Amino acid sequence: MTDTTVPPGLRGVVVTTTELGDVRGAEGFFHYRQYSAVDLARHRTVEDVWHLLQRGHLPSAAELDAFRAEVAERRRLPAVVADALPAIAAAGGPPLAGLRTALSLLGAAEGLRPAYDLDEEARAADALRVCALTPTVLAALHRLGRGLEPVPPRDDLDAAANWLWTLTGRQAPPEHVRALRRYLVATVDHGFNASTFTARVVASTGADVAAAVVAALGAFSGPLHGGAPDRALAALEEIGTPSRAPGWVREQLAAGGRVMGFGHAVYRTEDPRSVLLRETALELGGPLADLAVEVERRVVATLAELKPGRALHANVEYYAGVVMALCGLDPALFTPTFATSRVIGWCANVLEQARDPRIIRPAARYTGPAAPAPLP
Repeated sequence: MTDTTVPPGLRGVVVTTTELGDVRGAEGFFHYRQYSAVDLARHRTVEDVWHLLQRGHLPSAAELDAFRAEVAERRRLPAVVADALPAIAAAGGPPLAGLRTALSLLGAAEGLRPAYDLDEEARAADALRVCALTPTVLAALHRLGRGLEPVPPRDDLDAAANWLWTLTGRQAPPEHVRALRRYLVATVDHGFNASTFTARVVASTGADVAAAVVAALGAFSGPLHGGAPDRALAALEEIGTPSRAPGWVREQLAAGGRVMGFGHAVYRTEDPRSVLLRETALELGGPLADLAVEVERRVVATLAELKPGRALHANVEYYAGVVMALCGLDPALFTPTFATSRVIGWCANVLEQARDPRIIRPAARYTGPAAPAPLP
């Protein structure tokens, strides 16, 4: 085997090709297929982008109506999953952990077959089912964990409005729906991040769609990935006032900690998602939005002083928490909300990977004791 040196974490290593989109970190730009993701977030719905990624093109008005009807039909909980959710919620874990259990159960109850054995149409149907059901499961687990009955989804609401409806049982104000829609579209996909790569590795084995998504959820749950929006908001609340920000940053770095919500593995400019969500937070208005903007300015200035040349800007998690809080979501729902959109991107990647019959099987460099050694 050729001994090839690669950077830690495979940073920058190209492992496959994709038609789904790209992140151009040096430019501060990312896109879904041929369209700017930020433009899509400003002007299109989650269902538009869902159709774009999984079916290859933006839908016409008639196609969008038909697609929304397909999604609505698949949002309903199957009886075996609905019956299990109270016990899953009673276990006391976070909704994302419960979703992993529910999707595993869905795969068994509905007989999801290995993607390797299916044609493209059948795989796409499984992906649609998993994506449509994910918000219903997460909202039900959230409510059950608080002693409330789940709220059935409504067929007349789009993904963003329906998410807020199933959480609260109330129709959200248009400005909250618009803000959340932007966030969801902006987070549907984002290159070969850890969870997307995990989904593709599992898909490369020919496993069923639910199995690939469950694996992605495991990667997503970590605080260095999808688990960050609530921590970023907690840091903002701990800072409390703009004048406290420079000292707080110095304290964090001196203790060897991370400044949650700042810096990104790919972007060397401002994160375009953060720019969009900063604008969205200011449109929603209020003391939290104003605090976030001023704290951001001071944190970025302090990081530039302490880490010259690193270009550490606010990332998507920083303003994601602010926008979701302004839309009335509890911090415990930040990562589940992120998951309701990212599952669409995972499944698009699973469908793309399933067209390639090769299993992803990298190598590792052994650094343990010399072998063979005599047995003691």
